Amino acid sequence: MHTGRGAMYDLIIKGISAIISFTCSPVRGKMMNMPLVIENGCIACKDGLVAFVGQERELPGWQAAEIVDASGGIATPGLVDPHTHLVFAGDRSDEYELRLKGLSYEDIRARGGGIIKTVEKTRQASRENLIERGRFFASQFISQGTTTLEAKSGYGLTTESEIKILESINAIGKSCPLDIIPTFLGAHTIPEGLTPETYTEIIVEEMLPAIKERGLARFCDVFVEKSEFGIHEAQRILERAKELGFGLKVHSNQFTDLGGVELAVKLECRSADHLEIISDEDIAILAGSNTSAVLLPGCSFFLDYHYAPARKLIDAGAIVALGTDFNPGSSPTISLPLIMAIACSKMRMLPYEALAAVTTNAAYALGVEKECGTLEVGKKADIVIWNAKSVTEIPYYFGANLVKNVIKNGRVVV
Repeated sequence: MHTGRGAMYDLIIKGISAIISFTCSPVRGKMMNMPLVIENGCIACKDGLVAFVGQERELPGWQAAEIVDASGGIATPGLVDPHTHLVFAGDRSDEYELRLKGLSYEDIRARGGGIIKTVEKTRQASRENLIERGRFFASQFISQGTTTLEAKSGYGLTTESEIKILESINAIGKSCPLDIIPTFLGAHTIPEGLTPETYTEIIVEEMLPAIKERGLARFCDVFVEKSEFGIHEAQRILERAKELGFGLKVHSNQFTDLGGVELAVKLECRSADHLEIISDEDIAILAGSNTSAVLLPGCSFFLDYHYAPARKLIDAGAIVALGTDFNPGSSPTISLPLIMAIACSKMRMLPYEALAAVTTNAAYALGVEKECGTLEVGKKADIVIWNAKSVTEIPYYFGANLVKNVIKNGRVVV
């Protein structure tokens, strides 16, 4: 499809050896390994949207304000990261060395490190400093092919600080060529001096209404874990969030299984994230639902921890997506191509499956599958041109950046 002979486009990408994209969202099971491949491809963009996808010979008499030559590289949809903690202050590089010396993530937290350390730094930081640092990280995501990402709060744990973080996230999204989906994660951990019950009531009665009133977040997330929020607190928070119109997500089954998967499916959460510790029964529950499984292998790699059973989830028919889980404590990476490599090597995902997991299924996990995640006429012109001849090369050259060009909303940004 295209707008016609002699049509004037804003941008045309020619010289593409192959366009690789999926044709629906989400994809499950064997369909994750069956993308549409168009050889000798051409993509035309108009008004920020895809106007034509096909072979060059199918677009006669074209004109364009700007032409990009892919020089024989491949084209994919812009990558979508469905799980990041983009905005925070300080870092925890000192904890990295402690882990190398044998301390566990839980040990470090017991010594005053972990999330609470980042919370203290973030509370002290100005909004301007958070925005400046977040913009830097956003630019790094873009350079690696990411055109849409989710960004969580959760390093404030007071109404004022959580609002500050979400305002920073929204400001970053307005000032850089990246679509950012904000998520409220006030239920990230329990602040010192409060019980889980007391803090849950603060989230339900104070934080959620304040954030909804300001229109600062699209989703609400809860960390369901033995040391954080139990299943009853999580259900209370998520049910209130649903009443207020938020989309729902859960951090679940990272270290222990408290029933978070069953709760996520029951409440029709858009995604259940982590899932390193998941039973065959819960895999079947997810596979029979519309809740996506967002897997975070960067966290497992960095912590030297269990990997989620991606192969089992895919073969069972679950909706599998991949995210960086970018955060200062357990996954300080901004590279979805690296995440693809880890997923292939450590979780036995196939390259096309990994691509599906960071494009069409990741878009589904964020509720933006009608806007991005596939290269289809009428969707956002979010495109990555790769210095590669096949998708397999992206995870194969792990650690390398094979991105040649990034097009966001029909405009070249890299």
